[in-house]
Amino acid sequence: MAIEAVRKVRGPGDRPRSRAPAAGPGAPTAPDTAAERRARFERLYNENAGRVYALCLRLAGEPALAEELAQDAFVRAWEKLDTFRGESRFATWMHRLTVNVVYNAFRSRSRRPTRTEEPEMLELLDGGVDPSSAVLGIALDRAIGTLPDRARMVFVLYDVEGYPQEEIAEMMGTTVGTVKSQLHRARKLLREELTP
Repeated sequence: MAIEAVRKVRGPGDRPRSRAPAAGPGAPTAPDTAAERRARFERLYNENAGRVYALCLRLAGEPALAEELAQDAFVRAWEKLDTFRGESRFATWMHRLTVNVVYNAFRSRSRRPTRTEEPEMLELLDGGVDPSSAVLGIALDRAIGTLPDRARMVFVLYDVEGYPQEEIAEMMGTTVGTVKSQLHRARKLLREELTP
């Protein structure tokens, strides 16, 4: 998926622009050849693809869009690999890069695509949701997907990923008060969506 897209960005003979220092487990070191660089990136891709896709799915709420965003995140990681300084684990760096890619994609979209609900889920929600069942998790995922972009982003980053409000505000280029307001809005909309 993303490896092919990354190969289109860089040709087979491209070499890294600079060498990043080696650090920690999973840290990419600057290989001597383009083939070694691709092999190392492919290993990092295989180790992180599931987490990146899951994060994109939680933030975007749509599987097709999540796949596209995950691919964009890995293309961006390939382009920025030389900037990884090894001050944290690669997975941590990749997580932050993915959040930024998703946020920038939402900022640049002029309108949100419409969502369609499967009839089976609508029937389940109409009949009420049993909190002890797995249906609640599915219903919650679907409800999160219906949130407005900024409210969904704040909700997922704060309540699911555990980012502090100050960091979310910095990431989104807004104030802590706005983050709190978006979080309140998201929770209110979720309660309305999930209450039978």
